[in-house]
Amino acid sequence: MTATPAPRRLPVVLRNRAFGAVWVAQVLTQAAGRMFQVGVVWWLVGHAVDGAGDRGLASGVFLAVSTLPAVALAPLVASIIARCPHRTVLASAAAVAGLVAAATAGWTHLGSPPMAVAYGAALLLAGCQALFDPCLTTSVPELVDDADIEAATGFELATQSLAGLAGGLLGPLVVDAWALTGIVAGCAGAYLVAAALVAVTRFPRATTAPAGTAAADTAPPRRTLRQILADHPFIRRVLLCFAAVNVFSTALYVVMPLYTRAVLHAHGSTAAALETALGIGTLLGSFTGARLPGSATTVGGACLALLAVALGTPGLFADRSVAVAALIVAGWCVGAIGVRFVALFQRLVPAADKPGFFAVMQALLGATFPLSSLVFGALGDHLSPQTLCLLQAVGVLPLAAALWSIGRRADAPAEAVDRAAPAASGTRSAPAASAAGAALEEAR
Repeated sequence: MTATPAPRRLPVVLRNRAFGAVWVAQVLTQAAGRMFQVGVVWWLVGHAVDGAGDRGLASGVFLAVSTLPAVALAPLVASIIARCPHRTVLASAAAVAGLVAAATAGWTHLGSPPMAVAYGAALLLAGCQALFDPCLTTSVPELVDDADIEAATGFELATQSLAGLAGGLLGPLVVDAWALTGIVAGCAGAYLVAAALVAVTRFPRATTAPAGTAAADTAPPRRTLRQILADHPFIRRVLLCFAAVNVFSTALYVVMPLYTRAVLHAHGSTAAALETALGIGTLLGSFTGARLPGSATTVGGACLALLAVALGTPGLFADRSVAVAALIVAGWCVGAIGVRFVALFQRLVPAADKPGFFAVMQALLGATFPLSSLVFGALGDHLSPQTLCLLQAVGVLPLAAALWSIGRRADAPAEAVDRAAPAASGTRSAPAASAAGAALEEAR
């Protein structure tokens, strides 16, 4: 007598309406944020700045402004996420972003705005996103059953790659077709729809006990961000290493538009193709990185070495096809690193520390982005984009060796976690990212 195979279950985004609605809201907000960032940089490089001598600096300043809130507001973000209902935080952040984008669209429709308007809108939208993203990660256990946490986390993390791909593709194309007004109007619509979706969604497992009740009194005390990282030296070293990597890897978002304009002598469609190549590679890495053998630090070190080669290749070969292929490889490395280390962090960080940890993780990984944008933007006005590509490669190589050496230290838990993960799949005490299908474009 043969056993009847178990029926195949639908993906969690289809059988859990609450999570599905919030997932769609995540796609909309992150795609809008990415489209705004990429589109405005292309507008600055190809349309707004007349002189070729300050295109790099203008785009670098814009990207620096876009990342400051995630760094500067990390303690406030952690406090808000820990104290306020997550549905309220998510809906409010998306709604404020939508109103900011709508007001900016109205201004740009009436006339060409000063550069300060683009920078101010970038600052406000980035502040809303800095609150939305870690709050969403923290709220996953409130939306799904414990058995679905891994699958839901995989969807939530993979969406960052998918949204980045869509936003990066649309940004330059929308700017070429409808100028800056088209970008901010599209972002406003996406943010407002996302806010409405979250507002009408019930979080079935959200805690409702207000501060001061017995439930709140019995909860473990919340620790400061400094205390969280002090108790996790391995994680602290890994995050600092990735922050240093970001000085060179995130310079792509300054270098790619300059490379498109000055080296390939192309237009928005080519800029969109390069952004798409990076996004496709990241998505592929997100779904294949979990299958790579070895510990997280071993895989991460190898992927960083390959990333260095991919970043330097366009500097040696000035060809559109070569650049596209190199960015696919670079994106794959980013995705593979993300899936391994997010899974590792989800297992190592206690549930009570997750709100603060995800906020400080975002802050640490983004702390060097303003520096990277300003430095490579300024260098882009004096050095060729091909030289900047080679500088990126030279900077990442020693950090690949540093990440590998972190895993060899006596207090590094990566090897033990990797070996224990399959055996521990049936008894989890905290949410764990799926070993197959999780993704995070965290090296951005």
